[in-house]
Amino acid sequence: MATLEKIRSKSVFLIVVIGVALLAFIVGDALTNSRNLFGDHTTVAKIGGKKIDYTDYQRKREELNNQLEQLKQQNPQQYANFDPQILAEMAVEQLVGEKLLDDAVKTLGIETSPEQLRFYVMDNPINGEALGNIVRQLNASGVSVQTPAQAYEVIFNPTRNGLTEEQAKPFQNAWVAMEEDTKQLIKRRKYQQLVVGAVKANDLDKKALYNDYVATNNVSLVFRPYGNLDEKKYPVSDSEIKAAYDEDKSFYEVNEPTKEVSFIAINVAVSDADRVAAQKLAEATVKALNDSASNGLPANIKKDGVVMSRHTVRLSDIAGGPVKNFISGAAAGEVSLVSQNLRGFEVVKMGKRSTAVDSIQLNIVQVAGASLPSKVTAKLNGGLPIDSLSKAFPADSVFGQKEQWIPLYTAEGPTNALTTAQLDSLRGAGGKYVSIMNTPQGAVLARVVTQKPAKEVVEYEQYSYQLNPSAKTVNDEIAKFEAYLAKNNTAELFSKNAGAAGYNVQKFQFTQSTPAVPRMAGYNQFFPDSRQVVRWAMMDGEPGEVSHIYESKDSSNPMLYAIAVDAEYDDYVPVTNADVKSYLTDKVRRQKAGKALVAEYKKKGNTLESVAKAMGVEPRQLPEFRLSRGMGVNDAKVLGQISGAKAGKNVVVVSGEDGVYAFVVNGSGKSDLPYNEANYEQQYFQLISPNFDAMLRGADKVVNQAYKFEGGE
Repeated sequence: MATLEKIRSKSVFLIVVIGVALLAFIVGDALTNSRNLFGDHTTVAKIGGKKIDYTDYQRKREELNNQLEQLKQQNPQQYANFDPQILAEMAVEQLVGEKLLDDAVKTLGIETSPEQLRFYVMDNPINGEALGNIVRQLNASGVSVQTPAQAYEVIFNPTRNGLTEEQAKPFQNAWVAMEEDTKQLIKRRKYQQLVVGAVKANDLDKKALYNDYVATNNVSLVFRPYGNLDEKKYPVSDSEIKAAYDEDKSFYEVNEPTKEVSFIAINVAVSDADRVAAQKLAEATVKALNDSASNGLPANIKKDGVVMSRHTVRLSDIAGGPVKNFISGAAAGEVSLVSQNLRGFEVVKMGKRSTAVDSIQLNIVQVAGASLPSKVTAKLNGGLPIDSLSKAFPADSVFGQKEQWIPLYTAEGPTNALTTAQLDSLRGAGGKYVSIMNTPQGAVLARVVTQKPAKEVVEYEQYSYQLNPSAKTVNDEIAKFEAYLAKNNTAELFSKNAGAAGYNVQKFQFTQSTPAVPRMAGYNQFFPDSRQVVRWAMMDGEPGEVSHIYESKDSSNPMLYAIAVDAEYDDYVPVTNADVKSYLTDKVRRQKAGKALVAEYKKKGNTLESVAKAMGVEPRQLPEFRLSRGMGVNDAKVLGQISGAKAGKNVVVVSGEDGVYAFVVNGSGKSDLPYNEANYEQQYFQLISPNFDAMLRGADKVVNQAYKFEGGE
């Protein structure tokens, strides 16, 4: 949180010199996007003594962005709402992991053999993006390759594959760089396999898991949840809360600097004035289109946001609704306001109607060479079946496709698969083969087999307007919000008076790894353009301070944000934290209630029936109660007590986290389940669940400075 010191001097000369230096400082700061010029200018993150450079960060960000774009193309529905604001933190996280892994690889001296490199490049590529780029660039250069082996052959034997040494050089450099990256990927994989392989269960571990699973108890159980406990009956003091906090203080440790914040988001809504203006705009649009003297829409209507699109489609392709209802019976030139609602309006102007064949079936023949097409045409029109072409001509010179349907229209309109000239030529050939494409390298021949019946085709213009909050509406909301912030310019007032002003305050804990402001605490969906808000909170905001207004300027959904910093800490979440205090208060109250209720129920008798009657619940019979399954017991401590208890008639009454339990163990047994060594090997690994990233990181903490390089003002 660097600040500029005030510079004073009586010397005019020094003022000029310092002024120039200060200007250079400001320009330099702008060019480095507010990076701290007194620290590491290009260090995005640190882990221990290791640094992540901005160049590597940029590369990783671009790589992740490319991957996201590919995923959106492959599965648009699944990734349509993926917020790219998270990519910055993903890049830092991946780079830190790679840095730690590479250091571990180096320490162990892991290397890659030529045989391994060949396997992971040629047979089982693990550097798919880099290898794919090389293949795509070769194809874009006119060299057709599909596999890594084909690419390697062309790149390193260029002259026999139609390339010069000079042309091949960039590809050779790219290939060598790809191999170097692949070597490192192989080393990382080998290290990870070694570490995973080190987590092995011995025979005793596996047998213990098996025995816990198959051991059963016949249990009679009653349970009474705490419910809403009376605060007066079970009061909790600050000293008791502090004692509970100290008992489990390590639970509240934070791994990185943290700030508690209060956040207000305002979704700027369309005003009544905006709706009135939209109504007038719709009327003006209809009037202009009905004016025979006008040539389309006037410039002022276009400027107001009315957008025109032309359509030529089959009538059957128009979805049912007001547009189709109008077009089905409209005359050419007729205009209609087909829809108007809170989202805007649609105006349609009818064009001409016609009929057209929407699909045609062809026999298509591709012929190589300059002179051969005429000979093939003559043979085909002389009666040679298309299936016999390979017998009459060299197989590598002709290729026939029989009865291929060519769509001339789709739901989007004309396909332009065939030009008007090509269609006229085919239809005028009387069922004969004609050339529809000629090049020095060959020709494409075709003849009409059949056509589908003509369908009605309509032409129309659609004028759309999306109703969004106007600039005046947005500015009015900004002015109102600014007035609130001026009166409530401390964190305490910011939250305290928000409800009365009609604003909703959300509470969050931000760290240096928070990508943007979550829409709800704990969810991985964010307010648009809100990374800039987190940047201010983490870099500039001090406890008690309130930010200025930030905007998300999506015209269809403009939003305003402001944030206040309530507290900050970098070691433990303090006991004064609202969530911590609430949790501990509830925990202590439940412990008090549990102790009191256990004592009360024990006085009611020494049988399960008497305790159940006092609780007001019915006993449950659990003939095959298992430690590994819980059987409705949600408290781990109670679960262990039941599983470890000896059979007998005495009732045991205990308090748990969620309520009071009473049980009797009637007997024990063992389920008839065969021992599967591999199954319990896997269960052991899942139970241990080693965190390899934490193991590599050790006591070192990540210092994430990505906000210095991006995130807005």
